[in-house]
Amino acid sequence: MKKLLISAAAVALLATGAQAGSRQSKALPGDVILHAWSWSFDTIAANMRDIAEAGYTYVQTSPANTCYVGEDGGMALFSSEGDERKGKWYYYYQPTDWKIGNYLLGTRDQFKAMADSAMKYNVKVIVDVLPNHTAIDHTAVLPDLDRAVGGHENLYHANGFTPITKWNDRYECTTGEMGGLPDVNTENPDFQYYYLQYVNDLVNLGARGFRYDTAKHIGLPSDPLDAKSTRNNFWDVATGREAVKGLSLLMPDSLFIYGEVLQDRNTKETEYAEYMDLTASSYGHALRKALEAGDAKADDLLSWHHPAPDHLVTWVESHDTYCNAHESAHLPDELIRQGWVILTARAQGTPLFFSRPAGSTRENYWGNNLVGARGNDEFKHPEVVAVNRFRQTMAGEPEKIDWTNDGSVVAVSRGSRGVAVANISQKDRKIDLPSMLPDGTYTDAVHSLSFKVKNGRLTGRIPALTSCLLY
Repeated sequence: MKKLLISAAAVALLATGAQAGSRQSKALPGDVILHAWSWSFDTIAANMRDIAEAGYTYVQTSPANTCYVGEDGGMALFSSEGDERKGKWYYYYQPTDWKIGNYLLGTRDQFKAMADSAMKYNVKVIVDVLPNHTAIDHTAVLPDLDRAVGGHENLYHANGFTPITKWNDRYECTTGEMGGLPDVNTENPDFQYYYLQYVNDLVNLGARGFRYDTAKHIGLPSDPLDAKSTRNNFWDVATGREAVKGLSLLMPDSLFIYGEVLQDRNTKETEYAEYMDLTASSYGHALRKALEAGDAKADDLLSWHHPAPDHLVTWVESHDTYCNAHESAHLPDELIRQGWVILTARAQGTPLFFSRPAGSTRENYWGNNLVGARGNDEFKHPEVVAVNRFRQTMAGEPEKIDWTNDGSVVAVSRGSRGVAVANISQKDRKIDLPSMLPDGTYTDAVHSLSFKVKNGRLTGRIPALTSCLLY
């Protein structure tokens, strides 16, 4: 069996020599994010007490911006030709203006009511924002936006309608059209000023964080310039380091900001980490590989597969891995849950739980297929709640990871105070693992299962696809 011991105080040393170590993450060691994917603002508000009681410190909304109205405003999460119910979840990723409110999730007033509810329960709101592109049908862009940037032609990069063909070419990646979405000239000061008014409005209404969609498609200072740009300074403006036309980001020191920087060759994670936390897409892939195999040795679960391990948002799956190519959608809820226990029990990263659609099955990924509805009950499953609370209780404790010889059971120990044990296999397993817990008998609060520790060994029996939290 393999193991890793790392103290929380030594976490930053993993990035020794990397620039990323010079910026302190705004996330706290016990923070946990619920991605309330495609829930309406009203639905999130109505479920805020459950969200808080389940141990989430942040709730992430889908994009709040004015967006393209597709398929006559149909509210299906996804529809194909001939379906009775029409719609697509991804229309809110096609901005037509940067103002609060859209037909899929709710109005500005409904956003405010949701944020007020979050404050009441001491939950912070993260908003998914996407300044990189507009709707595929760019003629749907609204007049106020065109006027604000000095005309429609000034809204886009000179290269903004040229499809990206070389994804690791930084010029193409940061200035070109992605998936039919024309690339906004994010370096235009008039656009930056207009966009920052939207972000500040969200902050004024109660937002306390942002997730930047397609962040790696917005240029860094070291990246090549578009013909219309003189400086790649969007991130300096967006994170509050620099004002634009006298306007600055509100409350920059109080906002948790992270970017969707999907990992590949030449993605400049270290430079992006100077501005924000980043998505740990490679670790999510490694974790799913191990879950699918029922074997922790199927991939490297000790490394974070990232040069900035102290600046990560981690997940078992994301809305993209679930929805786009259904890369993770076939994995059963029970297996995703065991991955969540492993991920969330660890000391580093800020874990994000993706809320799958209500009624979804492994044969019907869209479930009840309605934008605005609450996801399924997995976000508040007793095992999920237990590990969320475990993470908060163990904040600051060192981490040690062990697994059985066949890799079927993983134990994440946090000092001598607690251990999370997850069986990722389809069979009940007896365990005999190293433990730093004091000798004694321990009972898991969720399943009332009993384990013993004697002379530094943890023994017991754990059912298939089950986790236990021992204190």
